Parts: sequence; C-alpha cells; structure tokens
Amino acid sequence: MRPAEAMPALGAIVPHAGYMYSGQVAGAVYARIVPPETWVALGPNHTGLGARAAIVCAGEWETPLGALPIDADLARAIADGSQVLQEDDLGHTREHAIEVQLPFWQRRDPGVRFVPITLFARDYATCSDVGQAIASAVGQTGRRVVLVASTDMSHYVSRRVAIAKDRRALDAMLALDPERLYKVVQEDAISMCGAAPTAAMLVAACALGARSVELVQYTDSGAVTGDLDEVVAYAGLIVRGS
Repeated sequence: MRPAEAMPALGAIVPHAGYMYSGQVAGAVYARIVPPETWVALGPNHTGLGARAAIVCAGEWETPLGALPIDADLARAIADGSQVLQEDDLGHTREHAIEVQLPFWQRRDPGVRFVPITLFARDYATCSDVGQAIASAVGQTGRRVVLVASTDMSHYVSRRVAIAKDRRALDAMLALDPERLYKVVQEDAISMCGAAPTAAMLVAACALGARSVELVQYTDSGAVTGDLDEVVAYAGLIVRGS
C-alpha cells in the first residue's frame, strides 16, 4: 500500500507520549500534511505552573536536530488579540506536550517556525478566546499556518473503557464542535489531558474555514506493552478546509 499523499491542512490533533508509544500516530499525521511556514501549537499545562493561558513570543527552542525559532510577529499578534493569554515562559518550562512535536516539524522542514501556547483552562470561554485570537491573527498576517493541538486521550483505564469514552470525544472532534467536545470531556470525566487546547484549536480552525476532520489513527499503550487493563490512548486527526 502506498502512503497517503501529503496535502494542505488547517489543523491537526496529535499525541505527546513517549515516541515508542505514540510516535507512530503523530508521524502518520504529519506525513499527510504539507509543511506550513509556521506551526501554531497548543498543549496542556500538566503542572499548573505559570499563567493559565501562556504564550511565548520570542526566542527559540533547542532540540537534538537544532534550534527552532518562534514566529515572533504571529505570536505577538495572537497575544495582542486575546483577553486571557499572557506572555509567560514558566507555563512552558516543565512541559513536554509541545516540545516533542518539534523534531517531526524539523525533519519535514528545518526552516520552519512555531508559536507555543499552553492552557490550564477550567472554562470554555478561555478556549473560545484563544481560538478566536489565533484565527484573527492568522488571517491578518497571511502566514501559511497549521494549528496543532497536542493531547493524549483516556489515561490509565482499561482498553474497553478508553474506547467507549474516547469515542464520544472523537465524535465531537469529527463534527467540528469544540463546545460539545469540552462539555463531553467534563460531563463524562474523560481523562483527555489536552481537551482545552483541542477545543481552542477547533475554534480557530472553524473560524478559518474548516470543513472536515479525518481520523488517521487511534491506538493505546497496550499495543506496545500488552497491558490492556491500564492504558493511555492516543488519537491522530487532521482538520482540512474546502
């Protein structure tokens, strides 16, 4: 079977566990996306450190493949258009959800730039604010941008429970319904760590003309460890426009 052809995309949802567990899912998603000028990455704030909605507007991040610069103009435009985002390095200091994406981007295009945003949100209004700010800034700057939400799905439940719960969250994503996603995760107690970043990304993608979502792959840690009683699940999706 030939690999799927890479095509332009508005957004993507990718996992951020260890590469041995979820790297295949992320790689399958990125292989099907034409690299943009800039990736706008939204990830969860697992620790609660720093601002609840944190953006970094300058500098570069180092990986084993070299330095990857922040798109300062776009980052500043996003920050200026939001009521909740704060320029804050601390919210990113001990996070991995975005940094594990960088080598995938660098492998496709070493000259790419990015904008990192972490969310520790307890309300949908924050997701909506951030998503609208991203959409407005992207539209004004004219950059070729792909929006990335970094999230794992259900954590430390059986495969059977993970599939049942994650199906409801995936249905909301496939319907391009960020508010429904946020409500389902809250009401059904789905341990999806990046629900807020995913909702914000979908808000932005919808505002930029999203028309469809494709589920590329869904799996869990049990596929590697053989333990099906306590898994972490991973999903890879691509959001496309017209």
